[in-house]
Amino acid sequence: MPASIFKTSPYLCASFKENTMQDLIKEIQEEHLNTTVPDFKGGDTVTVHYRIREGNKERVQPFQGVVLQVKGSGNTKTFTVRKISDGIGVERVFPLFSPNIEKIIVDKRGAVRRARIFYLRGLQGKKSRIKEKRV
Repeated sequence: MPASIFKTSPYLCASFKENTMQDLIKEIQEEHLNTTVPDFKGGDTVTVHYRIREGNKERVQPFQGVVLQVKGSGNTKTFTVRKISDGIGVERVFPLFSPNIEKIIVDKRGAVRRARIFYLRGLQGKKSRIKEKRV
């Protein structure tokens, strides 16, 4: 980036001159990261307590299911949870550091060999069970 840009723009601060844009974004994201998130991966059964606003009312709804994947990094990390509701598969993608997530509870650790277990979508009944990992 040419140095003449910093002379002409009064909005750019001195610390920006030293850091690149990516470093600045990482610094800002690290300030807002919630470090109380438990460690989980694909195959684990989790309960996500999600805050829902309906009009001026607010309630917390638990969503329990199997984690299909954890995707992304840093502040933009997301995870997909699948559950069976009345015989229909329901998947929901949650941003990991969303302010609407009240808490995440890891119920079971799954013994799977893959990080992304999309093959679970095609299975029904007992075939869709995941063995529990011994700790």
